[in-house]
Amino acid sequence: MATPVSLANPVKECFKAGQPALGMLSRLGRTGDIARLAKTTGHDFVMIDMQHALYNIETVGHIAQAALGCGIAPLARVRGCDDQDTAVLLDNGIMGIVFPDVNSAAEAKRAVDRAKYPPIGRRSVAGAVPMFDFRPVAAADSVRALNDNTLVVCMIETPEGLANVDEIAAVAGVDVIHVGSSDLLTAMGTPGAYGTPEHLAALDKVMAAAKKHGKVAGVGGDRNIARQVDFIRKGARFLTTNSDIAFVLAEGTRVTGELRKALVER
Repeated sequence: MATPVSLANPVKECFKAGQPALGMLSRLGRTGDIARLAKTTGHDFVMIDMQHALYNIETVGHIAQAALGCGIAPLARVRGCDDQDTAVLLDNGIMGIVFPDVNSAAEAKRAVDRAKYPPIGRRSVAGAVPMFDFRPVAAADSVRALNDNTLVVCMIETPEGLANVDEIAAVAGVDVIHVGSSDLLTAMGTPGAYGTPEHLAALDKVMAAAKKHGKVAGVGGDRNIARQVDFIRKGARFLTTNSDIAFVLAEGTRVTGELRKALVER
């Protein structure tokens, strides 16, 4: 007999409450421990970076299940809107897909098609999934709950994507319009120029498009905390704070620096 279904995505719960969802970008961690560390450090989601890091699907699945168990959302950044691994990731614990380099409404629709079930998209139904602890769930309830709680994030990372952001934000099934600041600035010919008028104007344009179409605005790449606070005050509700690599480097450098300074001062 099918069991009544209940499912929530911690990121979407933040959005409903009007609060920012903060995520750790994972490029280093290779076990479920990284999800628990993200939780302990106050994050609402872990974004597993399959675009730039050496993750295989099985490892991502293990991290996803740890995240589900400790109460944060497991998201995966795939290689693009046509990444064929999207469905298998969603069938094995991932609760949101971050699609990089979305440049048109057509690409955004292809992303939605891979991540959402009909009638919104074209995702295939798998049956038992870890989000329900593999319990039997009526197909109608499962499809509804997973469509409602699977996050689709489209990244704006080029001048072309920025020019088309209004049309991208209008696509049904897209939840978040997320600025990839590092790639966008590089594509604009100003790599690393965070906080410049051009960068801030691009963010304003994305936030306006997201608001117009009832979507959530997100910002990544810019790790300056004061600017991140400003982004939230302007309306951004989806932010990657920093990567696991950056956090390890920052704390490791701080500790060794203090030790060496203390030894010199003796």
